Amino acid sequence: MSPLTEVEGRRLALSNLDKVLHPATGTTKGELLHYYATTAAAMLPHLRDRPVSFLRYPDGPEGQQFFTKNPPPGTPAWVTTAPVPRSEDPRARQPVIQDLPSLVWAANLVVEFHTHQWRMETPAVADRLVFDLDPGPPATVVQCCAVALRLRERLAADGLEAYAKTSGAKGLHLLVPIVPTPSEQVSAYARRLAVEAEAEAPAQVVHRMAKALRPGKVFVDHSQNAAAKTTAAPYTLRARTLPTVSAPVTWDEVAECRDPEALVFLMDDIAPRLERYGELLAPLNEAGRGGRLP
Repeated sequence: MSPLTEVEGRRLALSNLDKVLHPATGTTKGELLHYYATTAAAMLPHLRDRPVSFLRYPDGPEGQQFFTKNPPPGTPAWVTTAPVPRSEDPRARQPVIQDLPSLVWAANLVVEFHTHQWRMETPAVADRLVFDLDPGPPATVVQCCAVALRLRERLAADGLEAYAKTSGAKGLHLLVPIVPTPSEQVSAYARRLAVEAEAEAPAQVVHRMAKALRPGKVFVDHSQNAAAKTTAAPYTLRARTLPTVSAPVTWDEVAECRDPEALVFLMDDIAPRLERYGELLAPLNEAGRGGRLP
C-alpha cells in the first residue's frame, strides 16, 4: 500500500519513493518529490491558471515516455481542470496546477510540466511570447546564447523585455511578458522575428523545422506560440539521463557562456541558485509588466 501523506489538508498516496529514476546520479522518486515541494514557491506562479500537459516517464528517462493532456485516471476531484479550446471533444479538459497539493500529486506521476502561453480564463489569448532556441549539432547552447542576445536586442527595440532559462535539454528558452494578445497575432510576430534572425545570420540561424536545415545552426522555434502548443515550464525536471532542470539564468550568464556545460543545472543546483539570485522569472507574473506587440 502506498504511504499516505497530508499536504495542506489534502491526503495523497505517494508511491515507490525509493525507486531510482536517474541511475547516473542515483536520484530517487522521493528526492524528486522533495525537489518539487521545496521549489514550489518559485514554480507555482508559472503553473497557476495555465492548463498543463504532462510528459510522463514513470520508469525514468530510459523507460517508456508518453505525452498526455487529459487528466490521468484517478485524478482527485480537487485538482482543477479547464476545457481544451477548439477541441473536437467538447468534454476534453486539461489539469491546472493551482497549489502545492496539486503539484505534489502531479509530481508523484513522474512528469515534465508543459504549459500554454495563455491562462484558462482567456483561452488562446497569450500573455507570454516564447522562443525555443534549439542547437543542431555540432552547435551547442553556446551558439544559442549568441542568438539569444541578438533576439533580446531585437525585442528591446520593440519595447519588449526578454527573460532566459535553459530548456533543461540542449538549448535555451526566451520568455517575454506581453499585454494579452490573441495567440495568432503573437505567432505571426514571433515568426517574423525568427525569419529576420535567419536573414541577418543565415550561417548561424534557421527558422524552419526541417532537420536537414539544422546541422551547425540554431533553430529559432517560434511555433510554440500557437494556442494549442505548450512549452516546458520553468523549474520542471526533464526526462534526461541526468536530473536536469529548465532553470532561469541571468543575462550575464548567457553573455559569458563559452562552455556547453556551463548552463547545465541539476535538481540539486536550484536551491542554491534561488538563494543567490532569487526568482529570476518573477517579473513574468507581475501585473502590468507585459509589453505591447508592435
